[in-house]
Amino acid sequence: MLNFNRPISNTVSFDPFWKILVYDKTGMDILSPLFTVKELRDYGVTLHLQLASQRDPLPDVPCIYFVAPSRETIQALCNDFVGGLYESYFLNFISPLARPYLEDLATAAVKADALSQVRKVFDQYMSFITLEDDLFILKRYTDDSPLSFYSINRPEMDTNTMDEIVAAMADGLFSVCVTLGCVPIIRCPRGNAAELVAEKLNGKIRDNLRDARNSLFSGETARQSLFGFQRPLLIICDRSLDLATPFHHTWTYQALVHDVLAFELNRVMIPSANGNCQEFDVAVSDKFWNTHKGSPFPNVAEAIQVELENYRTREEEIRKLKSAMGLEDETDETVSMLTESTAELTSAMRSLPELLERKRLIDLHTNIATAVLEQIKVRQLDSFFEAEEKLMNKQSTDRPVLDIIKDQNVGSPEDKMRLTLVKYLCDEMTDGDLSACLHALEAIGCNTSAFKYLKRVKQFSSKNLLSNRHHSSGGGTKTIGMFSKLLNQSSQFIMEGVKNLVIQKRNLPLTGVVDALMEAKSNAEVDDYLCFDPKLLKDAPAVGQKSRATFNEAIVFMIGGGTYAEYQNLLDYRKSKRIIFGCTELVNGVQFLDQLTRLGSEI
Repeated sequence: MLNFNRPISNTVSFDPFWKILVYDKTGMDILSPLFTVKELRDYGVTLHLQLASQRDPLPDVPCIYFVAPSRETIQALCNDFVGGLYESYFLNFISPLARPYLEDLATAAVKADALSQVRKVFDQYMSFITLEDDLFILKRYTDDSPLSFYSINRPEMDTNTMDEIVAAMADGLFSVCVTLGCVPIIRCPRGNAAELVAEKLNGKIRDNLRDARNSLFSGETARQSLFGFQRPLLIICDRSLDLATPFHHTWTYQALVHDVLAFELNRVMIPSANGNCQEFDVAVSDKFWNTHKGSPFPNVAEAIQVELENYRTREEEIRKLKSAMGLEDETDETVSMLTESTAELTSAMRSLPELLERKRLIDLHTNIATAVLEQIKVRQLDSFFEAEEKLMNKQSTDRPVLDIIKDQNVGSPEDKMRLTLVKYLCDEMTDGDLSACLHALEAIGCNTSAFKYLKRVKQFSSKNLLSNRHHSSGGGTKTIGMFSKLLNQSSQFIMEGVKNLVIQKRNLPLTGVVDALMEAKSNAEVDDYLCFDPKLLKDAPAVGQKSRATFNEAIVFMIGGGTYAEYQNLLDYRKSKRIIFGCTELVNGVQFLDQLTRLGSEI
């Protein structure tokens, strides 16, 4: 797209043409996690602007547009034609452009005498946001998101609105399949939004395959499939599969950052003392992030300290070399030392860009980890994580939940609500215990409407929600001796009072479903899952496991919001498999609590 919709040769050096990039809000959300400003400049983008901003004419420069088709967007494009803003126009629409909009564009181009300047019009099928190589979402989280758990489950949901939501999710997944160049086999549970989305997606892929002239899954697209010859499994799940995990306090780096800081579209925002926010971009190329994002937080803090010590050692070596180069006397010994130092300094100078990048990453993660550590200490999040892990693994907690709720020195009201919700979902609570906890929560200012919603869900559910769904394999936590590197005074992180909890491996409910379906295991949880194959002539879905075939590749999609904890759990599970995780949006504990509180308030 940034090369005017022409392929970039891998054999010929890329010499970009200068251009302008114009995008709308949706396009900006898609592009911002993928490109830095420097990377855009490498592709020849000298200026990038929002469609809605005031833009000056640049009649001698070509412009690439990346926008979602809407009445407002089409009107803005027509105005650009009339104003003669740019030399030429390359129009890239995030989702397919409807025929009436195309006709409006053509009419405006003719009236503005700009028809020859509209060089290309493309449907890009990019209705999703890629955050990492194996992670995507359909939209960033907002309180009024149309794809949230609240929106899908609110009592006044009407059929037309639900159809629009299902269509939007199916369009997003269709875009993912087109981008990957694959026709998946689709599995989903029965009787909820996942089935509706699977049916809609199956129909869209099936219709496209039948259109031989315009099929998006044949020719060059199919040859470039990231999955090779084997078809992947697309597993569509509903958030109701596991309501406890979004409430669960986390202990791994990436999930903690999302839980306690403002973190969206790979950008971390940390409030500063003067009231402003510091922003830090966590790039896909960040080696430290890629290595440690799934590590327990104490290990991350220790790794930052080790990186800092290594950097200081290397910096001192270069300083000594520079000092040696300043020798003024010309004795044989000095000349010999100078010759050796020159060679070493030349080598050091070559590694200087890498050293500077290491320093930048150390500073970045020191800032982020310091902000996370402050939240851990103030709210004693290690204690919440440890207690919830035990509840989810049917172990007794060190302190009764009611005592933790009443302890004014531990956690925020939201932390205590989340802990109690985990207990309610994963452990047996008598009416008396629940009533005592609710009164204690209300006494500290909590809105307990979320329990009202979950109580109704339990009444209508044939299963005891999550009491048996967390698959334990030696699960829980273990506290080990405090890590010595972080207790000395030279450390960036003073970790006294924070438990060094080692996470014991266990499969979350979503990972258990993925394992059963990919390995064709007999599992009561998935035995009645529907199976759609868009390539088959028969349109009706099959029920249950059609064959004992296993899969090495899968796309896992969660409707109603996913979590970084589930993403990391899938990464830990996959081993040699290829698993891509996607969701309507990423939610943390406070956001999910807010949604269930609103649902409970409307009952």
